Amino acid sequence: MFPGGALDPADSDPELAELCEGRRDADASAVLASATDVRRVPVVAFYTGYRQTVRRPDELLIALEVPPVRGRQYFRKVGTRAAQAISKVVMAGIAGSPPRIALGSVAPTVMRARQTEAALARRASLEEAQHTLARELAPIDDLRSTADYRRRVALNLLAQFVRGR
Repeated sequence: MFPGGALDPADSDPELAELCEGRRDADASAVLASATDVRRVPVVAFYTGYRQTVRRPDELLIALEVPPVRGRQYFRKVGTRAAQAISKVVMAGIAGSPPRIALGSVAPTVMRARQTEAALARRASLEEAQHTLARELAPIDDLRSTADYRRRVALNLLAQFVRGR
């Protein structure tokens, strides 16, 4: 078990991280505490790489502060079965102005699809937004899935998000 539960392992799959990542323009903060100090770190700065965070060895992640977000929210997890803890692809989005999209299991860490967000903000076609997303992704082949499958699922999830499903 990692201190901080699903947020702190910093792998590419924690669902909570996608939700926070998709909201990080809304000033979400991770609250870290040691025996002598409490500090707040913007979620944008929390992850530094695969299984790496700014949390020091003497700290615990004790809270996540997420201000309210305006806009339709979207969350989908695709895995081998609904109860499996590890997903093949996970996506969180906010259909606001500007739109926000975060994905897991398609890059070394949870990622924001900033170029895709920009394409949607300028009212690009779904096809153009999907091409943009395909260029942003960096999925890998592993025991759970192939990179090609992850890419195709992410593009389908983007279509569902855009269509409001």
